Amino acid sequence: MRLTEYRKHLGSKLKHEELPLILGMIKGNAVRCKSNRSCNVVWVALLQVAKPVTALLGHFKRRSSCKAKSLEVKPQIITLAFNYLVFILSQKCSCHVMLSQMELSGLAFAVWMFICLCGPLDGYPNGKIREVCSSMMPHHGSSPQLSPEHIITVNGTEFKPGDRIEVNLSGPDFEGFFIQARDAEHLDSPAVGSFILADQRLSQLLTCGHTKNSAVSHTSKAKKKYVKVYWIAPGDAPKHVQFLATVVKKYKTFWVKIPGAIVSQPNAPSPTMPLHRTSETVSASHPISYLTKPFNASGCGNKKFCIRNPSSCDPESASCFFLSFRQEKSSVLIEMSGPSEGYLAFALSHDQWMGGDDAYVCVNEDHHVSVSTAYLKGRSPPVLNSENALEDVSWRLADGVLQCSFRRNIHLTAHKGRFNLDASYYIFLADGEASEGGLIHKHHRQPLITSGMYNITGLPQDIGGSRSPRLIKAHGALMFVAWITTVSVGVIVARFFKPVWSHSFLFGKEMWFQVHRMLMLTTVMLTSISFVLPFIYRGGWSKQAGFHPYLGCTVMALAICQPLMAGFRPSPHAPRRQLFNWFHWSTGTTARILAVVTMFLGMDLPALDLSDPWDTYMMIGFVAWHVGIDVLLEIHSYCLIRKVEVIEDDRIQILQSLTSAEAEGHLFKQIVLTIYVCGNIVFLIAFLAAINQI
Repeated sequence: MRLTEYRKHLGSKLKHEELPLILGMIKGNAVRCKSNRSCNVVWVALLQVAKPVTALLGHFKRRSSCKAKSLEVKPQIITLAFNYLVFILSQKCSCHVMLSQMELSGLAFAVWMFICLCGPLDGYPNGKIREVCSSMMPHHGSSPQLSPEHIITVNGTEFKPGDRIEVNLSGPDFEGFFIQARDAEHLDSPAVGSFILADQRLSQLLTCGHTKNSAVSHTSKAKKKYVKVYWIAPGDAPKHVQFLATVVKKYKTFWVKIPGAIVSQPNAPSPTMPLHRTSETVSASHPISYLTKPFNASGCGNKKFCIRNPSSCDPESASCFFLSFRQEKSSVLIEMSGPSEGYLAFALSHDQWMGGDDAYVCVNEDHHVSVSTAYLKGRSPPVLNSENALEDVSWRLADGVLQCSFRRNIHLTAHKGRFNLDASYYIFLADGEASEGGLIHKHHRQPLITSGMYNITGLPQDIGGSRSPRLIKAHGALMFVAWITTVSVGVIVARFFKPVWSHSFLFGKEMWFQVHRMLMLTTVMLTSISFVLPFIYRGGWSKQAGFHPYLGCTVMALAICQPLMAGFRPSPHAPRRQLFNWFHWSTGTTARILAVVTMFLGMDLPALDLSDPWDTYMMIGFVAWHVGIDVLLEIHSYCLIRKVEVIEDDRIQILQSLTSAEAEGHLFKQIVLTIYVCGNIVFLIAFLAAINQI
């Protein structure tokens, strides 16, 4: 191949993988091209340059860390320089111009300088980025992105010198990161404190300035979603410390100095400047506000309208749902907080049913909270609005608690579907799960709903709410009274107290029978009333309650059959009396067993979601209590019968001994009955109290 032909070959966009082949071609031409001394010198010069170039390419290929975009560019840069060299030399050859050895050496040196100067363009795939400690700006030849997608959270809001604070960086997949802690009031100051690694495979310690281990970066460009480290507060720490992070998603896609959580020393005065902005992010991104502390209940009832669940709970706790409204001139500042990993939402409604409501949603999207308005149509998922009417949006994620605050005008006539805030509404507060991308799923339990309509811009109040409608609460309470108290006591009386109260009469009938009949009729009446309440509330059959309504209908049918069957019972000595007794006992026992199973299922339904696992343990305790008393009385009856048989066999003082044995047995049974009734009342009160707290 002549050099002029190789010049033409340059038009085919030589790839760096072809350089080893070109090296072989150069060697052959350097030997054969002896007739033209100029060309020979040219080929010799190319050979001198091509050898180290090819070796350098092989070095890049072998390096395991050469996966970054910047290092992928290097071979192309070298190839370009090599092509440029051939182009110049080919021109010299074609013009039969002699090149001196000095010219060749200078030209080769210039090529190597060009290659070496390209070096600073690469990134830091190994994370050793001490050169950018101050600016935290990657040398990637592009500008930072605007809105951050990643967040920095901590496990506390206060610190003392020597404390260890857990710091988490999370968000969509990213390759590189750089974390520092700085004085929140002077973000351009040097790094503060030192770090300890949680996973040495993902992160490494760096020294910025004079502070050892004062920064953390990546160890490779492997994709990651989450990084955890520990920050050690120094003895000379400032009053407020803010964590900053630079995150590289791809080589050209990165964010600089993402503002993270702020921790403060106890009783530290308020900072003198906004804590959520940094020198980089003010100019490089839209302002994003991160709440520095959890909400508090100060001012509830006198300065702001508050809704809390449980009632009077502390919004700083991890189990409190909190919603507050504070009017400020023509706008309202809204704060919403609660234990949720997915989303929190509240809605203003004209009734206590979902549909046609003005809603506001805070969604955790890959550890980044988005706040938007929405519209509820029937029981369909909320429709998020593209036009957001909210201002001063802030949020915080810490310890499993999602918090967000925002401001909106009292009147939003330009935004369709937004209610005026100077009217009265029912207020809903809901929480649930959100999948990747912020997709909202249906809440697993009933939303918190206020008991009445309230004007949030009117007189400030501090109220609670209920996650269960009143009709469903009444349904559960009546069923508990019927199947924990009345039916249980009625069965015990009929089974064990015939001989005890056989000579006592009430309204002309034996007392045990009258007590039994009264308790059983009460059970049927309470069950019937309770049975119709869910149908009134739902307006029909519930398709989302699982097996509970089917079992409930079965229990209701069996409960009605019992008094109807008793009305046709044969006389005590009739031939069919034994058959009646068997049917009466089996029907009642089946109803009681199904009733317990139905209550087990009903306690965890969204409309009456009692505290888990407390409700399960309490129901198991009740069943064990009832079975235990039943077994105890059975054993006592058996022992009493055996004692009477022994007395009859001895035939000594038979009448006196029988009377004494019966008296002892009657007293024992009455004591057990009293204890049993008291125990049942305790279980009943516990369940009713739990329903009242929903």
